[in-house]
Amino acid sequence: MVSYAMSCMRFPARKGLMNFAVILTLFPGFLSMIAIYFILRTVGLTNSHFGMILVYSGSAGLGYLIAKGFFDTLPKALREAAYLEGASQARVFFTIVLPLSKPIIVYTVINSFLVPWTDFIFAKIILNSGISEDWTVAIGLYNMLNKTLVNSYFAKFCAGGVMVAIPISALFVLMQKFYVEGITGGSVKG
Repeated sequence: MVSYAMSCMRFPARKGLMNFAVILTLFPGFLSMIAIYFILRTVGLTNSHFGMILVYSGSAGLGYLIAKGFFDTLPKALREAAYLEGASQARVFFTIVLPLSKPIIVYTVINSFLVPWTDFIFAKIILNSGISEDWTVAIGLYNMLNKTLVNSYFAKFCAGGVMVAIPISALFVLMQKFYVEGITGGSVKG
């Protein structure tokens, strides 16, 4: 919805908000990891999955810029025709724009899943208690490659790598249908 608003609506603070979001996305995430760690430590959310969920959820919102670029490519004629027929902004968004947005929604869903699922560095910094119940999959696999354990756990490490790929592959296979339909389905015939 933020991407749609930034792309299709005009309001006074629009340009400033977009510039602020672009400036925030210019800094790589790993530059803020130490600051985020100290904030989570102050609040008492280190070594907890809830702290990780909060951080990943907060950072996912800045991916709106890619979706905004997608909404910029949707024909303005579709929205204008709906407005002429008396449709409200909400009706245009939910009945016209959203069905045409399947490719970017699928991209956002896959990306929002992949980043936390495969992240190692941030999880290693935040979940540093050494308790195996707190580890993510990436940290657990990494700890199997310890010098003293690598000989006995290497086969399990390889199996774990395959297990990590299964949810990613299943999500992509399930969502691919919507992605291809959205790309190939045209709305304006010329």
